[in-house]
Amino acid sequence: MMRQRVRIRFRKQHDLRWISHRDLIRAFERMLRRADLPLRMSEGFHPKPQISFPSALSVGIAADAEWVEIELAEAAEPDDVRQRLLRTAPEGLVIDHVELVPEGRRKAQASYQSLEFPVPADRREAVRAAVERFLSEPSLAVTRPGAAGSIDLRAGVDHLELSDDGCLRMRLAIVSQASAHPRDVLRWLALDDLERSGVYLTRTAVELAPCRQPPHNLQAHRNLQAHRSESHEEGNVDQRLSAGGMPDRRD
Repeated sequence: MMRQRVRIRFRKQHDLRWISHRDLIRAFERMLRRADLPLRMSEGFHPKPQISFPSALSVGIAADAEWVEIELAEAAEPDDVRQRLLRTAPEGLVIDHVELVPEGRRKAQASYQSLEFPVPADRREAVRAAVERFLSEPSLAVTRPGAAGSIDLRAGVDHLELSDDGCLRMRLAIVSQASAHPRDVLRWLALDDLERSGVYLTRTAVELAPCRQPPHNLQAHRNLQAHRSESHEEGNVDQRLSAGGMPDRRD
């Protein structure tokens, strides 16, 4: 069956930042169906479009550069896919870029995320001092509300600064469920109260982990791998025979 994977960069803005990740998946499913794209569906009793997000976005956080991958059952032109999705996208969801994913490449995985948070003028001096203290610490064990155990917040923060115009910028590693969360940073800097007053985080970038390039001749690569597997099995049989054993019988 024909398979074409497409990678899409999009923005999630305004009131749309309040929808959950599950609701975002449903929104994409509706968009894709309305766009009449030839989707490749999952198997089973309840087939669904093949949609993959490298990194989920928490409720309440806006986004300027998110990624999603979808699988199509037919070849498609990136610009045609983008134009179709733009016509069916809800307000606040903007499709900025569409590219084809080379055959054989693994699904995208996120490695870092960058975020921004505006700090009011009357809080900047205290926040700047807190940022300096944060960066001077070799490690910072923090416990999340309602969670067992702790994480090393300092280890997950690659970059943290407060710009002259009052924009708090951070770059965080994405490694596991125990990764540093931007709201962990806001709590440590005593800025979490601002979110409750309407100030919100914006994720400005999701960096994808480098992917191995597929072989120039993918079919030849697959044939070579199959040949190596067969040779390995024949070698195992020879070793068993030389040891006085019997080869496995396979009916």
